[in-house]
Amino acid sequence: MSGHLLGRAAFLALATSFLGLARAGPAGHDGLYFPTAVTQSEADEYTRYELLAPGSASFRITYEVTATTAGAKFFYNPIRKGSIASDESVYDVHLGTPLSFEVVSGAAARQDPLMPDADPATDYIHITLATPVPERSQARLLIMKTYKDPKSYYLDGKTLVFDRPLGIQRNKIVLPPGYEVVGLTVPAQIRTEPDGRIAVSFLHAGAGEAPFRVRAAKDAQIAAPRPFTTQRSWESPFEGGTEEERLAERAHQDREIVYFLQQPETQSFSLYHDYTETRAGVNGYANVVRSGSVASHPSAINLDTGETLEARSMSAAQLAASKINTGETVPVAASVVVIPFKPLGKGQTLRLRIAETYTAPVSYRLEGEELVFDRSLGRPRNAVVLPSGWYCAFSSAPATVGQLPDGRVRLDYWDDRPEAVEVLLKARRRTGD
Repeated sequence: MSGHLLGRAAFLALATSFLGLARAGPAGHDGLYFPTAVTQSEADEYTRYELLAPGSASFRITYEVTATTAGAKFFYNPIRKGSIASDESVYDVHLGTPLSFEVVSGAAARQDPLMPDADPATDYIHITLATPVPERSQARLLIMKTYKDPKSYYLDGKTLVFDRPLGIQRNKIVLPPGYEVVGLTVPAQIRTEPDGRIAVSFLHAGAGEAPFRVRAAKDAQIAAPRPFTTQRSWESPFEGGTEEERLAERAHQDREIVYFLQQPETQSFSLYHDYTETRAGVNGYANVVRSGSVASHPSAINLDTGETLEARSMSAAQLAASKINTGETVPVAASVVVIPFKPLGKGQTLRLRIAETYTAPVSYRLEGEELVFDRSLGRPRNAVVLPSGWYCAFSSAPATVGQLPDGRVRLDYWDDRPEAVEVLLKARRRTGD
């Protein structure tokens, strides 16, 4: 869908908007990495394709994207070649308000310094942001449109076919009522929407486009699913997650985390993690510090405004006494980092970025000449950056690999399963360092 895709190097865009968190941890060569961008950059892309009536060749697109270039006043969304777009609308996700836009040619888009590489043969939705993107911040957008594309969506006899290479890495495709999946080329979750329609959802961790193709036949019931239960998996050797946790859509979950390993002698790593709050009445976020870890240097910013937020380290008892409503129960013995904020208004959401430094000898240590990072990573999108001068020798879990401009290696562990990724990572020093 995106004509300006960053591929797996999208880790640059994931970090673009948190310049101000340089103060989050101790200064050092292996600290958090804060790239900048002068042309259009984006992050956190997710697309929902709602297939309309078979034979219509039309599908409704809901595209979530975050503009991350500081100072940007506009955002450009390409209209895919071969598709006829209609019924467009654009919203500011933080405020819940509509944004103005117009369709412009690629030649016109190239006149903006944000888009020097715009394709002259492609039209773009030119969106005026509510405010220019502040430093350390971002602008979250919801773009809706209907495409008609008979080459991508058609009937093969009585079988419905949606055949479309998908460049966005998180996607959901909703079938028309009464259709079931009979063929699928990309591993994906299969879920039932509240109205009974079948949907498939997936994360594509690799580079390039996902070769997506789904075939569907009209044999399914049109019935809403029963409510999820709190029953847990019975599988040994331990009790697993609840039914609700296991069946939740992984591709749309918006929590992500990046670990920046310090030199292993310190047994410490800095990290940042992002979280979106949507619940009315909640006025704080509580990050529970994992057992065996000690957190220090906490900081937080409101990614929607760039505002620095207070970050308090406290016990569960202190949190209860504070009357801060985090919307969840914290274990009695837990240590927590709490970020208070103003309660959200109706239709508003809040995107937080929290940074901390953890000392965790159980998870991170030096064994002989080998660096060992042994940690369970529970988010759908996780990343680990090795300290300078080290290369990966072992990774127990599959990862994609990139390199920061300063030479540090980054491993991305994208998890499309309900259970956590058990990462055992070993690294050695480079001979030239």
